[in-house]
Amino acid sequence: MLHNLAPFLLHWGITALSLWVASHIFKGIRFTDTGSLIVSALLLGFANAIVKPLLIVLTLPLTLLTFGLFLLVINALMIMLVSSLVRGFTVSGFWTAFFASIFIAVLSFVLGSFVIGGDPVLINEMPRSGLWL
Repeated sequence: MLHNLAPFLLHWGITALSLWVASHIFKGIRFTDTGSLIVSALLLGFANAIVKPLLIVLTLPLTLLTFGLFLLVINALMIMLVSSLVRGFTVSGFWTAFFASIFIAVLSFVLGSFVIGGDPVLINEMPRSGLWL
């Protein structure tokens, strides 16, 4: 169980840092204190892990019809959900959440790739000869 704690804390920190940077770039996103930022990052991680997959399944026809672009709307809705649940976190509107969610996703990906990187044990190599199954 403890071997999963370090990656969890690392992802939580990356999400918190991305939210903090987004609050300085987008004027419509505000945190009243550090505690609300930390709780928002934790709750956003839980919302992305639990609520987001359910919404993706429920809106699958719409997602397929828009060639996956509706997933950006779902990301914005996750940020708006977290802002409605956390007292010190405010988002001014949908479009702010929409563009901030794109920014947060890209920044989290970039920071995660630099900080976490790839584990050499998990790299899968293609077979050099024989049958590929």
